[in-house]
Amino acid sequence: MTSPQELARALEATGYLADDDLATVVFLAREMRRPLLLEGAPGTGKTALAEALAELEGVPLVRLQCYEGIDASQALYDWDFPRQILHLRTLEALTSSGGLDPEAAESSLFDERFLLERPVLRALRHAPAVLLVDEVDRADDEFEAFLLEVLSSWTVTIPEIGTVRATVPPTVVLTSNRTRELHDALKRRCLYHWIDHPGLEREVAIVRRRLPEVGEELARQVVVAVHRLRGEDLVKPPGVAETLDWVSALHRLGAAELDLETAARTLGAVVKYREDGERVRQALDRVLAG
Repeated sequence: MTSPQELARALEATGYLADDDLATVVFLAREMRRPLLLEGAPGTGKTALAEALAELEGVPLVRLQCYEGIDASQALYDWDFPRQILHLRTLEALTSSGGLDPEAAESSLFDERFLLERPVLRALRHAPAVLLVDEVDRADDEFEAFLLEVLSSWTVTIPEIGTVRATVPPTVVLTSNRTRELHDALKRRCLYHWIDHPGLEREVAIVRRRLPEVGEELARQVVVAVHRLRGEDLVKPPGVAETLDWVSALHRLGAAELDLETAARTLGAVVKYREDGERVRQALDRVLAG
């Protein structure tokens, strides 16, 4: 791709509709080989962008799902202990009969075949690839520091084997729901973009692109209703993912338009908290009006 506009068209062919600003920062991240940090509310298409990039480039998507307490070993590699134990027992039998030297037995435990690749190591060893570091804000400061080191050098050292260096740096997409602020050092290493909920027309286009079997009238009615719901005081405002779920649910029920009764019965597709469900039911007449 030679321009952001060409990249936007290529992403659209995968089903992902990117606006001009997003297409530009993605284009620059690819050209400059810099990680891309995407922040925004859940359901705004951050993870979907990484999936679209992997499809566009025709490379594997390697996903590292972050969570509280994740450490470097869970992102890099581990050893297959059950297989190592079975191997050791076999070697012990051979050694006791004089078949193998004990030092050779010990060194053979850390053979390549017992290495379990975790996402970061897999992305480095099997590049080109797209490495998705999802919800990095859920991890702690120590893990952030580890991640920064890897993204700076594209190398990982495995004491028993040696240093692994990516022949081609993977395309890296980090996502954050901003449950906490990330450190400036990590942000400086990345190109940054905030993904907001799309405008009404763009969201209608997304629904029509992702669910072409759904009529335009139903798609538009649902998108309008979702935009009004986002203006309500909800615990978790619906994202594009919920819009797509709601449209799909209505279509599967054979609905050609969004009426009060059907909307009330399918709210579980769009609101995910009991308090939100009660609040939306009380406001449904107003949300669907006009």
